[in-house]
Amino acid sequence: MFQIDGSAMAITLGNTSVVTVFGGSGFLGRYVVQALARTGCRIKVAVRRPDLALHLQPLGSVGQIALIQANVRDEQSVARALHGADAAVNLVGILEQSGRQRFRAIHADAAERIAKAARAQGVRTLVHVSAIGASRLGSSVYARTKAEGEERVLAAFPEAVILRPSLLFGPEDNFFNRFGWISRISPVMPVISGKTRMQPVYAGDVAQAVKAALAGRANEGAVYELGGPVTYTFRELLKKICEWTGHPRPLIPVPAWMMKIPAFFVQFLPGAPITVDQIRLLQQDNVVSAEAANAHRTLEGLGIAGLRSVELIVPPYLQRYRPAGEFSTDRVSVS
Repeated sequence: MFQIDGSAMAITLGNTSVVTVFGGSGFLGRYVVQALARTGCRIKVAVRRPDLALHLQPLGSVGQIALIQANVRDEQSVARALHGADAAVNLVGILEQSGRQRFRAIHADAAERIAKAARAQGVRTLVHVSAIGASRLGSSVYARTKAEGEERVLAAFPEAVILRPSLLFGPEDNFFNRFGWISRISPVMPVISGKTRMQPVYAGDVAQAVKAALAGRANEGAVYELGGPVTYTFRELLKKICEWTGHPRPLIPVPAWMMKIPAFFVQFLPGAPITVDQIRLLQQDNVVSAEAANAHRTLEGLGIAGLRSVELIVPPYLQRYRPAGEFSTDRVSVS
């Protein structure tokens, strides 16, 4: 079942291998589960609410995808989910805090718990998905806890592969859909930090990177930074969103400190449009570092070619925010 490919211990993805995926019911998770299902391997999707992950089962053949109840805050349930697995993928993460879902508990404590259990259960390969911008010196709690999680994973499982995607996009994403909605209801588009650079990456391409890491195309203990084919400024992305939704709004620069005032109050509401921590994130570049690019710790370095662009994927799913929604006769052409 196992093979050595390059410098990393890997599994041969196929019908004799079992992969446990934590957080498989989320946005990125469905792409990862589908990519793994196509290899023929058996997948255990570890989630808090299996009844809310039933949409994953049609992505594989009958019996190929098993939904396992697990809470990443509970050591025993994590161990049960990993029992008998050859490999594990940790996709668990949150963009905002609510209730018991706190950044440190999810990004650091749970990440370490999964890594330790994977080691104890004899799992041979662990892929941990973090985020570009993870740094102990980051201005946002999100970035700092992501960095802490990486450190604790590698301390418990030194051979783990860390993947840091840039801003993820796809029909279910949180970024383009959020600002598409804002463009529809707001007379202006607030620009918090227009010069911030972003390198959006398609969720399907990140899923291919996860598969490549499991198959041994990544170096043990290495951190890979995953960005898309084009880098944009925040202002450029907002301008494109307004174009694709058919709402030509003026882009108004707003100082970050000013945006933090209303964000401080609305961040405690369910489904808050933005939080103070997210504003801090928007002030930081979100692109692949020169260090990672020079060391080939990128999507291309993992052998992922033909990266999908924002222009190819995003316009069709922003149709819903156009003046007549999906029935608009003024369709966006995709070249």
